[in-house]
Amino acid sequence: MSLYDDIVSDVSTVINTTWKKGNGNKIPSTSDIALAGGAVEIDATYLYTDLADSSKIAKEFDRRIAAKIFKSFHSTSCRLIREHGGEILSFDGDRVLAVFYGDSKNTNAANCALKINYVVTKVIRPKFENKYDVVRDAGFKISHGTGIDTGTVLIIRAGVRGSNDLVSLGRGPNLAAKLSDLRNARSYITSAVYKSMHESVRLGGSPKQEMWESRSWEFLGEKMTIYRSSWLRKP
Repeated sequence: MSLYDDIVSDVSTVINTTWKKGNGNKIPSTSDIALAGGAVEIDATYLYTDLADSSKIAKEFDRRIAAKIFKSFHSTSCRLIREHGGEILSFDGDRVLAVFYGDSKNTNAANCALKINYVVTKVIRPKFENKYDVVRDAGFKISHGTGIDTGTVLIIRAGVRGSNDLVSLGRGPNLAAKLSDLRNARSYITSAVYKSMHESVRLGGSPKQEMWESRSWEFLGEKMTIYRSSWLRKP
């Protein structure tokens, strides 16, 4: 058979395969899901954190400086995600995708977002500006955005034998990625996350005050309420 015939056969096989769906309470390992027709449905919260102006960083700074900024953002974000019970799913250039599950998944994810903001604003940015004049004098500041959504997703195993990985299908990861692109604040969450997270990550300061403000937003033609915050929380 030609390569074209193999591709047509693959697509036909996928279309005619019946899903063998199970339920889970955490992200499964690749070996837990069959490549042909395997799937697991879970309730999870997705966090997407994105280094802002990454193209400018790569273009305007020496590659070694840019690499240090990227690495600092990735390593500190991953450390905070794991500290709050999250599991890192993937890296996409300047972005980190993580998942949280369990009864406190929304609280943990939102708390993590506030701490990522502190680290980027109070640690990474000033340290690089103090070390490198080109960073201090640039026409932009080292910054980021974090988006969070929660809901039910379907986990499937995609690819070919010998080269495949897990893929999350559902609103959560996609909407979290879109929210991370917003730049009027540093952390964005959906109303589903806000309504089910603990007061400890809704209120801050002394006296206590609301750390999140609601906004109307549209996603794929659907009008929804989201919440944004630029508050910081020291790890």
